[in-house]
Amino acid sequence: MNIHFIAIGGSAMHNLAIALKEKGYHVTGSDDAIFEPSKTRLEKRGILPNEMGWFPEKINNNIDAVILGMHAHADNPELAKAKELGLKIYSYPEFLYEQSKSKTRVVIGGSHGKTTITSMILHVLHFHQKDVDFMVGAQLDGFDVMVKLTEENDFMVLEGDEYLSSTLDPRSKFLLYQPNIALISGIAWDHINVFKTFDDYIDQFRKFVATITPGGSLVYNEEDEEVVKVVEGAENYFRKMPYRTPEYEITDGVVNLITSVGHIPLSVFGQHNLLNMEGARLICQQLGIMEEEFYDAIMSFKGASKRLEKVERNDGAVLYKDFAHAPSKVKASVGAFKEQFPQKKKYAFLELHTYSSLNPVFLEQYAGAMDGVEEAVVFYSEDALKIKRMEPISPDMIKTSFKNPNLRVFTNAEDLHAYWDMLNKTEGVYLMMSSGNFGGLDLTK
Repeated sequence: MNIHFIAIGGSAMHNLAIALKEKGYHVTGSDDAIFEPSKTRLEKRGILPNEMGWFPEKINNNIDAVILGMHAHADNPELAKAKELGLKIYSYPEFLYEQSKSKTRVVIGGSHGKTTITSMILHVLHFHQKDVDFMVGAQLDGFDVMVKLTEENDFMVLEGDEYLSSTLDPRSKFLLYQPNIALISGIAWDHINVFKTFDDYIDQFRKFVATITPGGSLVYNEEDEEVVKVVEGAENYFRKMPYRTPEYEITDGVVNLITSVGHIPLSVFGQHNLLNMEGARLICQQLGIMEEEFYDAIMSFKGASKRLEKVERNDGAVLYKDFAHAPSKVKASVGAFKEQFPQKKKYAFLELHTYSSLNPVFLEQYAGAMDGVEEAVVFYSEDALKIKRMEPISPDMIKTSFKNPNLRVFTNAEDLHAYWDMLNKTEGVYLMMSSGNFGGLDLTK
């Protein structure tokens, strides 16, 4: 097949392009800007565009399918040409479904934890040499790519995102997968730029549950009230498998699961990670992995990339970076950090730079999110607000929304970096939460 990607450089899109190239497809693509690591990874496979920009002349009747990325706008000239020729145009999730519709599809959904749970499942399967197709939102140890597609594998494990599918398709991505086995880790309002009310956001999960195939199964977090409401309100038939936080203890800084097969030492920490682990265990159970086999494998799981990931520093300082930016994720990460390092001075840094997190209405969701640490710092860029054409936000508004008058708030990178440079990193432990990079801050120094 000849496949063309419009916006090939995206994190998800370039991984799918690589997966299809490795499957034997002829892959081409375009983009107006491609950054690392996408650029090098595409170049290595010989599918990096020769020049940046959109070129309608690339679109012809020899193309079997066009895959449209979220980065591409509705007036994209290549998209217009594809429509004119009547070519089949897929969104990213649509094409993944096409590739997996003859397989047993396992879809991991939730406002938080879905990347970690998917990563745990794949780690365990990889440990036991059980090969599956997959799509995950983070780079994993032992895996070259974030998407794998084959003809022969029986299972496809998919991280299920509730965000929009493409500029042509406003449906949530996970509504297109039709899972045989599904999981919901938790529901907390996110993507306020798309889902204007909490009920509108919750409705995506109601619809997701309705897409579970007849006789399928749903693993769900019974400690989350909103999840329980969604499950109890479902009208279709599926097997319900609830889970909750397992018993554990922390000894000499190591988290030990208390299980029927003994104490299991872990390489990760945080109650939310243990909850994620329990969900992953029930999914793996349905894929033929027994309880003891699961624990044998999960001991070596060190976390998904940028999810409470320890940063190696020459000075020996204890520093973790975390992708957390939504309120529920920030609260979970800060809570885990406080529990893991009760006797240490704790510094927590948070960068606000998504549309939701910079929205004054949504900011109130962060109330208390950074309480209980000795030094709490929030950074946002006033320039970013201007670029996004959003209303100005004051540091006082941030402090009021977080209900933390002692919060340090920085609005430009230079001041943040100056504060960072004056800190003695070996005197405490550091949690750096952002889906960005704190204005170019080097966490290794």
